[in-house]
Amino acid sequence: MSLLVTSNDIQAPTLIAAAGERASVRFLEFFASNIRNPNTRRAYAHAVGEFLAWCAQAGVGSITAVQPLHVATWIESQTQTLSAPTVKQHLAAIRHLFDWLVTGQVVPHNPAASVRGPSHTTRQGKTPVLVAAEMRQLLDSIDVSTPIGLRDRALIALMVFSFARVGAALAMRVEDVYTQDKRLWVRLREKGGKRHEMPCHHTLEAYLYAYLDGTGIADDAKSLLFCTIRRGTGQLSGAPLPQANAYAMVRRRAVAAGIGAKIGNHTFRATGITAYLKNGGTLENAAAMANHASTRTTQLYERRRDDISLDEVERIHV
Repeated sequence: MSLLVTSNDIQAPTLIAAAGERASVRFLEFFASNIRNPNTRRAYAHAVGEFLAWCAQAGVGSITAVQPLHVATWIESQTQTLSAPTVKQHLAAIRHLFDWLVTGQVVPHNPAASVRGPSHTTRQGKTPVLVAAEMRQLLDSIDVSTPIGLRDRALIALMVFSFARVGAALAMRVEDVYTQDKRLWVRLREKGGKRHEMPCHHTLEAYLYAYLDGTGIADDAKSLLFCTIRRGTGQLSGAPLPQANAYAMVRRRAVAAGIGAKIGNHTFRATGITAYLKNGGTLENAAAMANHASTRTTQLYERRRDDISLDEVERIHV
């Protein structure tokens, strides 16, 4: 079972509809108005859809009949095939949905509130990180004689040198690249609508200027900064570049540059943070630059310990 996740197309499933019109409206509002981030909405809709489909198969007739045992049994079945972080996210989706239904007086209590998810702790993320030489190899391998090459180099460099999330980068408009105190700055809108401004590294500055001038979009302040390429012309289309397309681009560029690691969009954020810390940057400043609320989050991105571990392993002489 799947749920449509655009604000105009979400449909209430049978278990929700069985609880009445008020339940259906409240359910639709949960996705359409309560969850603003489209990625979170998509993930939560997927989890809720799977849970409600499981409940229907288990003989639960209405959302009001869901009990903690149902939630606990479903979570346990999830742990058999999914990673702990994914299961915890699914449980969070169910909890938040029932919290919303409780406050809307659709159900009397939250059956997921007492259910515990799988234990999961981590001190380091799993995102592949490139060393400085690999990062330079990737950037230098891009043919910048075309608009698409200029765009791809500028986008990758933006994620590396400003620690930008790909979603924030792709949402930028030309006016979000601006001059202040004789230096180029970028304006990012991160999670939760937070506005984050960063001065540009000199390399990023050069790449952005080359992109803006080379594609002729510098004077179109309201246009999207990173767009798709119009077929047959090789020119920017003005249409937004989807994250999936950006990921496909990164994979193609990595293969062309001879990089074997399966890198993705998030690789560049982690690569930039790690490079900054290796060169004497502080964790506190890295957190501020990455717009992290806590340095604990920043620590998940940095890989300085990888080098330490490799050096120490080579001390084992047998």
